Amino acid sequence: GACVFYYRELVDETPIPFTEEILFRNEQILVVDKPHFLPVTPAGRFLHESLLVRLKRSTGIDTLVPIHRLDRETAGVMLFSIDPATRNLWQTMFRERAIQKVYEAIAGVNEDLIFPLTLRSRIVQDDRFFRMKEDAGEPNAETRISLLKLMNQQALYQLEPVTGKMHQLRVHMNSIGLPILNDGFYPQALACKGDDFSAPLKLLARSLRFKDPVTGEPRFFESRRHL
Repeated sequence: GACVFYYRELVDETPIPFTEEILFRNEQILVVDKPHFLPVTPAGRFLHESLLVRLKRSTGIDTLVPIHRLDRETAGVMLFSIDPATRNLWQTMFRERAIQKVYEAIAGVNEDLIFPLTLRSRIVQDDRFFRMKEDAGEPNAETRISLLKLMNQQALYQLEPVTGKMHQLRVHMNSIGLPILNDGFYPQALACKGDDFSAPLKLLARSLRFKDPVTGEPRFFESRRHL
C-alpha cells in the first residue's frame, strides 16, 4: 500500500536562468508567477528544471499538484493545489469555467480587423503531435481579443479564453494573421531552439480572478512580469 515516486535521471540538464515568484499561499493553494521557458511538470529533457519540482524543493510541500496548465513557452500566473481534500473543488472550478483568465500578447498589426472581436472555432490535434489546428465542425474553442496598445509595427493585445484548449490562444492569433511574436510552432514549426533563451514567446498569463470555492472570498492574482 505504499506509494513509490520514481524520478528518472537526466544527463546534463541545462539550468533555466529564470526564477519563479510565489504570489500567494494558504492551506489550500499556492499561486506562482512562472517565468518563460520553465515547464510546469517534468517532461522530455526537463526534470529538476520544472516548476513543480522546483516548488516541491523550495517549499517542502509534497502534495503540490498543478490545477491548470501553461505552456513551457508561456509566462505568468499559475495555480497549484496543496490540500488533496479540497483539490476537486478547484479542478471543478476550471472545468465549469468559473474563473476569469486574462492573457497579454505581442503580435503584428492588421488594420482590416476591428477590435474587440470574438473567435470561435474547432481546434483539434494536428498531424504533428505537438501542434494543434483548426478544423471544420462545431466550435469547441472561444477567445475574446482586444487591442490594448499600438507599438509601431506591433501591438499589445488582451486575450480572454472562454475555453481552455491546448495552444488555443496561439492558434487563434495565428488564424487571424497575427501570430504571437517568437512563436516557434505557429504558423510554422521551427527547429528546436535548444538552450537559446534570447527570444521568449510574447505571451503572458496576466491574471486570474475567481470566487474561492473553499472560503467564498473573491480572489484576484496578477503577474508582476511584463512583455
